[in-house]
Amino acid sequence: MTAGERFFCADAARTRGDLLAGTAPYGSVWVLVEHRGGWPPSGFDGLDLDPAVKEPVFSAARAVRARILLIRRHGRRSAGGRRRWAVLRHAGPGVRSQQWGTWSRDEDLTGIAAALEDPGTGPGAALDATGAAPGGTGAEAGGAGADARGTGVAPGGTRVGPGASALPPVVLVCAHGQHDTCCAVRGRPVGRALSERWPDLVWECSHVGGDRFAANVVVLPDGVYYGNLDAASCVETVAGHLAGRIRPEHLRGYTDLFPPQQVAVAALLRRFGAAGRYDHTIVATVREHDRWRVRVATRAPRPAVFEVEVRSHRTPPRQLTCRGLSMSSAVVYEVTSVRAA
Repeated sequence: MTAGERFFCADAARTRGDLLAGTAPYGSVWVLVEHRGGWPPSGFDGLDLDPAVKEPVFSAARAVRARILLIRRHGRRSAGGRRRWAVLRHAGPGVRSQQWGTWSRDEDLTGIAAALEDPGTGPGAALDATGAAPGGTGAEAGGAGADARGTGVAPGGTRVGPGASALPPVVLVCAHGQHDTCCAVRGRPVGRALSERWPDLVWECSHVGGDRFAANVVVLPDGVYYGNLDAASCVETVAGHLAGRIRPEHLRGYTDLFPPQQVAVAALLRRFGAAGRYDHTIVATVREHDRWRVRVATRAPRPAVFEVEVRSHRTPPRQLTCRGLSMSSAVVYEVTSVRAA
């Protein structure tokens, strides 16, 4: 890069060939807060909210290691009207939940803390991602309830078992330009393309991690991270996900797995092709210094068990974000062998 030339971390990562697999942050609970105006660099933490409201939300989120993200619809910046919040959880195969509420005053956000502390309760839990109540007429007003893929929330926050339609997934596109330039430069076109295709599923969101992999897309509550997307590849990737066919090309990982496990699953997807979210199950993981042996049971293309060997190493110090003032190294996980167990 010549003197005076602007640095873009996503361009640099692509030039280096930084590996995507194994970079999804671990977690199973997410808090979404709709905020249509400008987002502070620190996201929710930087909002001018009543401390008596913000602190209980933070405390409840910390207790369950939840990530708090700001969200907004693409292109809609007006600050007025009803805004939404949500608590989404992923607790394993077939166990997912969504609780949606609305807020117009700071104190309305206390419902988030209540939902985090007790998943079975919470004001406004009957609303889905479109803001419609169960049985509504919106394009994605799926209502409460769950099928084999998820657990919904009925009026009053009561969980309901199998038999009703599940709430639709939430597709987040990181477009947090105040946090990192690449998130806006690469994220906004992806947000536009996905919003045109699935307007009721897609939200722009604040920082999700991995700025250098922009554009980043997260599907919740499935807990699946995708990266290095553009306006063309994002539609194909999300369409495949919604159809139950996850492909490895843009997959960063599943958030219920640790990095070596994420890399092992991605290796099997590359070898055998697209598969469903729960077609791969981690049977065992053994660490030996900088190496892991990950045993994975797979249902696609046929039932089998594989042992994937993964090694880790640190990269040389690099500038990993657009705004980063210091050089940092990253831990990289690479597959060294795949064999039938």
